[in-house]
Amino acid sequence: MTPVAVVFDVGNVLYDWDPRYLYAKLIADPVELDWFLANVVTKDWHFQHDRGRPFAETSAELIARFPDQAARIRAYETRWTDTLPGPMPGMPELVADLVAARIPLFALTNYSGEFWRQWRPTARLLDAFAGVVVSGDEGMTKPDPAIYALALARFGLGPGEAAFIDDRTDNVAAADAAGLIGHVFAGAGETRDWLRGEGFAV
Repeated sequence: MTPVAVVFDVGNVLYDWDPRYLYAKLIADPVELDWFLANVVTKDWHFQHDRGRPFAETSAELIARFPDQAARIRAYETRWTDTLPGPMPGMPELVADLVAARIPLFALTNYSGEFWRQWRPTARLLDAFAGVVVSGDEGMTKPDPAIYALALARFGLGPGEAAFIDDRTDNVAAADAAGLIGHVFAGAGETRDWLRGEGFAV
């Protein structure tokens, strides 16, 4: 079956994301910055939010372990948008071309629900999307098969009807198993080529 819609991941596919962008503004010493990101605000700690844990809980636990880092930890919430400096290169143009071709666009993202609501008004690239499933609001994350089933049902898509683009191989493998046509993101140019090969007019 030829896919008729495209489902995108958000972080590091549509938008660049890394906590380092925020903390490089707060920690001048590169050695201290590396230590902080490896030991305090780690990506493993962050992923709790993607599963739906509120920042009030996770930050309290982390501040109890690192009380001298309290202000920096709290900045993760108050300055969350600094972790996403802008769209990935070439992606606004690709999205615009898909919109011009009248291809339905959706997103399935591992993302804190509360952080999403803070950031989404700044993300104009997503204005053209017909629907988004945010893991933190659903209490489950990719690559759980249940979140793909939920997304397909919510988007009104059947097996083989959606191309899915994500930067993680495990998420793409799970998408393939769930009936999407998965592709590992490696840049806007090669994604455009892949979409064209799948029959999309871009």
